[in-house]
Amino acid sequence: MRSIVVAALFAASAATPALAQDRAPFTGPRVEGLAGWDRVQNNGHDDGVHYGLGAGYDFQAGGALVGIEAEAADSSVKQCAGSRTVADPRVCAKTGRDLYVGGRLGTVVGGRTLLYAKGGYTNAQAKLTSNDGTTQTTLGKTNLDGYRVGAGAEYAIGQNSYVKTEYRYSNYENGFSRHQVVAGFGFRF
Repeated sequence: MRSIVVAALFAASAATPALAQDRAPFTGPRVEGLAGWDRVQNNGHDDGVHYGLGAGYDFQAGGALVGIEAEAADSSVKQCAGSRTVADPRVCAKTGRDLYVGGRLGTVVGGRTLLYAKGGYTNAQAKLTSNDGTTQTTLGKTNLDGYRVGAGAEYAIGQNSYVKTEYRYSNYENGFSRHQVVAGFGFRF
């Protein structure tokens, strides 16, 4: 009896890698860190650094890969004018928190590369401040609703890890828009 149990355990452990290989590439839940270039435009433009965290779930649908995703990010973009005096206070517009939820559709090329297009809802926060050299005052803070579209590529560097690069364009209300090029590193579970 003992030899049957040992043989069954050996057979189960030998079959486990085969089961893991049956899973389609680039499918399942994922988390990632993102960083890159951010350009915000509204009556002029300013560049900064975009950084954030994302999560999603991808599944195979025939020859295509379909996914849902969400992201929470921030940006260093800040545009200022003035000299911090009472006569000429420094007024700054800063874009901050950026939330996104959407979907993506892609295809696997060569077994290790995923090419995809994405789109969804985005909400960014903009803040206007004034500084006269003695006091900084928040003049206004607003949430801007919009949409995001983009395209990207992921490359599997291991069974559960990947790197990615992506371009995305976001268009918000009140004439704000944003171009971003980001790189990411993530894990699949």
